[in-house]
Amino acid sequence: MASVLWQELTAEELRAKAANDAVVVLPVASMEQHGPHLAVGVDTVLCGAVCKLAAERAADLEVVVAPTLWCGMAEHHMAFGGTFTFDIPTYRAVLLSLLKSLERHGFHRVVIVNGHGGNIAALSAFLPDFARETSLSIRATTYFLLAQQEMAPFMEDQTSVMHACEVESAMMMAIAPDLVRNDRLPEAFGMRDADPAALMRPTVARYRPFREMTETGVIGDARKATPEKGRAFLDAAADALARLLRERGDHA
Repeated sequence: MASVLWQELTAEELRAKAANDAVVVLPVASMEQHGPHLAVGVDTVLCGAVCKLAAERAADLEVVVAPTLWCGMAEHHMAFGGTFTFDIPTYRAVLLSLLKSLERHGFHRVVIVNGHGGNIAALSAFLPDFARETSLSIRATTYFLLAQQEMAPFMEDQTSVMHACEVESAMMMAIAPDLVRNDRLPEAFGMRDADPAALMRPTVARYRPFREMTETGVIGDARKATPEKGRAFLDAAADALARLLRERGDHA
């Protein structure tokens, strides 16, 4: 099977995909601290992997997965070190430049797939601008929210993805085990009773850096992670995204 990854295709092959009205998947993620046990590239690694697998599972469609945007909105992690962050104007400008590049190459349909909670509000705010400033038909989703129902049965003591938690740690064990510091897992827990909905969509909002909320940089409990769970989480996320891509393939 030919690669679904933009960077592995020739310009001629990509022109052909545009001519065939391929759906472009644009993964967006982050480079930030993930506790004492995970490498800082977690969101970028996981988002890219989910997008690649979903595109392969939607092989009946013309789909191409663009390179993952590895920097996002991560000010709240900066105090821990190891983190890059955009400000809002820069993030908007970078995303718009990527979208305009796709537009100029003749693509029409884009699915932005987010893998970092800190990007959610910004992406939602940008969509009206992107609709006005490009001719693209754009959808945006966060893969772990899209697949929350499918992933939940495999979670032991949380109901959704948190941060450097059971889910992210398990997926990394399955995808990139060399990036997991297993000897640090006994320390990898924090704010285990946190309500993800309250953190992401509070009734009254205020800025709180992670350093104020968790000493370890973890929200959840990575000690519950296993590679077997990770493979189940990955399958659930990829299947949910593949369904969305098929919907995009059927509609403008």
